[in-house]
Amino acid sequence: MGYVGYGWGVGFCVWCSIIALGFILIYFLWGFSQNTEGHYSAQDILDKRFANGEINRQVYEESSNTLKKIA
Repeated sequence: MGYVGYGWGVGFCVWCSIIALGFILIYFLWGFSQNTEGHYSAQDILDKRFANGEINRQVYEESSNTLKKIA
């Protein structure tokens, strides 16, 4: 009778904690792998906008030269 209320409750809390930590670990690992693919450099974005016709050649060249001076 000395273990009344502790046996099943503690085991349940431990399993819930392990499952929660597993979900947190999966979330962070999956999140970081997704974020690394989504980052583009300023030059990449500029190239894409020029290729899509969003900016003209003059704006592209000026912006590209500015980026080269900064880097």
